[in-house]
Amino acid sequence: MNKAELITEVQKRLGTDTSKAAAERAVDAVLAAVGHGIRRDREVQLVGFGAFAVATRAARRGYNPHTRQPMKIRAMKTIRFKAGLELKAAM
Repeated sequence: MNKAELITEVQKRLGTDTSKAAAERAVDAVLAAVGHGIRRDREVQLVGFGAFAVATRAARRGYNPHTRQPMKIRAMKTIRFKAGLELKAAM
């Protein structure tokens, strides 16, 4: 499912009186709120759905796939998602 399909699904679930533009604003607002929550609190939990959290990957040694030369890969932050029980049960 891409963003356009998600917007269409949200529009269907909100009812026939909801416009596609309103559904898009709702989806954008939720995504912006999740992004803001991750930046501010480093974690966003949606009970039953799952949790987004900031994790740190340690620095490590890797290899350039083209030249096979060793290289250092710096430590970096990434976002991890852990599915909640209801989401796991739906699969």
